Amino acid sequence: MSRILEKRYALSRRRLIQSFGALAAMPLLGREALAQPIFATYPFQLGIAAGDPAPDGFVIWTRLAPDPLEVGYGMPSQPVEVQWEVASDGGFRTIVQKGTAVARPELGHSVHVEVAGLEPARPYWYRFVAGKERSLTGRARTTPALGADLARVRFASAGCQHYEQGLFTAWRKLAAEPDLDFVFCYGDYIYEYRGERLWNSPGGPIENIRRHAGGEMYSLDDYRRRYAQYKMDADLQAAHAAAAWFTTWDDHETENNWVGSIDENGTPPAIFNLRRQVAAQAYYENMPLRARSFPVGPSLQLYRKASYGNLLDLNLLDTRQYRTDQPCGDRWGQACNELGREGAEVLGAAQERWLMDSLSGSRARWKALAQQIMVMDLDRVPDPATFAVNPDSWAGYNRPRDRLLRFIRDRRIENAVVLTGDEHQNYAGELHLDGRNPEGRPIATEFVATSISSGGNGNDQRPDMVEIQKANPQLKFNNNQRGYLICDVTPERWQSEFRVLDRVTERNGAISTRARLAVAAGDPRIVSA
Repeated sequence: MSRILEKRYALSRRRLIQSFGALAAMPLLGREALAQPIFATYPFQLGIAAGDPAPDGFVIWTRLAPDPLEVGYGMPSQPVEVQWEVASDGGFRTIVQKGTAVARPELGHSVHVEVAGLEPARPYWYRFVAGKERSLTGRARTTPALGADLARVRFASAGCQHYEQGLFTAWRKLAAEPDLDFVFCYGDYIYEYRGERLWNSPGGPIENIRRHAGGEMYSLDDYRRRYAQYKMDADLQAAHAAAAWFTTWDDHETENNWVGSIDENGTPPAIFNLRRQVAAQAYYENMPLRARSFPVGPSLQLYRKASYGNLLDLNLLDTRQYRTDQPCGDRWGQACNELGREGAEVLGAAQERWLMDSLSGSRARWKALAQQIMVMDLDRVPDPATFAVNPDSWAGYNRPRDRLLRFIRDRRIENAVVLTGDEHQNYAGELHLDGRNPEGRPIATEFVATSISSGGNGNDQRPDMVEIQKANPQLKFNNNQRGYLICDVTPERWQSEFRVLDRVTERNGAISTRARLAVAAGDPRIVSA
């Protein structure tokens, strides 16, 4: 059982490897031998996280990685025991739950503990211990009891964090926001591209301020290393430690603009599914997800629902796994005759039925659709002779978009709000069946949060968006800076605050509020708050 493992570790009952540390074999627990580590380098370099809160608990996560960017990330090919604690106070004077988990090499030595038995609607603190090493402390709040009378929910919506194009300052600012019940991360947590010295931005070449390690991702080791590089960022770790997250993915966690078994390069589906499979595993390994989202081949169960008393139902959607191919050759801003094609799907039949059942059965005041791609069917190239859209958004899928909005309208589902990412800009708009004729009362409201760093510093508004906004009266606000969205929800109104940074390519970017927009309960029209 005893053998030298890597250059920094050994499993040996007789000696420790001087200067590098060792792993001493523990007694068998059942049939499994666990390693009790002595680390030469801090093993919690990827931080900690909590996710998917419920009235009685949440998931707590960590991943052991003393050498995060190395093959094997500095861990032995053996299970390792990890202790965890949950306390009712930040000083851990009152431990309310504790236990032992196993960090397995098959899952990148990640740990997902589903903590239960806690009280609803209150904060808790958590931490991990491996060997003699202790993690940082995280904070998470349980959700209220089902149906509880609730006066307020306050949360953040954020995502799209291209490592090379900007610093993660926005996450640090978000971590300092007071009284957040949770964070919704809409995807693009990592980007799959190879490391590049230059970024060929729309305004010309820009030298990246930092670079991806390695080439484009294809193997499990590739994806693990990329997640490690992102998670080593202290600002991102601060945001994870500040509140529980609800996470879902978009495209770059696997490959740009993928849908179903189709990638953007024409790879045979059977081959692309191999890449999907390792991407799905790496995503699960690195997110605070429950066991119900455990990967099965190339698939993850990511659509799910969370309730905040009688005030808010949060419907988390997956707009990648079940979608049919993009129309118009996936060419942005092109007009074509494929937008209304039969058989087109965004959510897939099963998820669409689930969502409609959730919306029609909801007794909450507000119903949020927390997802990735824009529902507004904006005309992206203002020209009276054409109607050109983003084909990788709901606007490229007229039939499923029409079904969703007609369902909300015909079933008289009040106070539906769509939360979106992907666009790397801030938007606020009103949803109509036909964006070319947005007349009458809107059906629902959409708030699109910008990126954490993707797109670089940005500016207040791109010149082309000035013209696009003029041509699309349903679009009430647009901004091209980086940041995040703060949503403050009460029974009377939903307020969205667009928080933006003046720069992300330098440290100490300043945060400010670019706009506060709101909708009143029973009236989906957007007004200034």
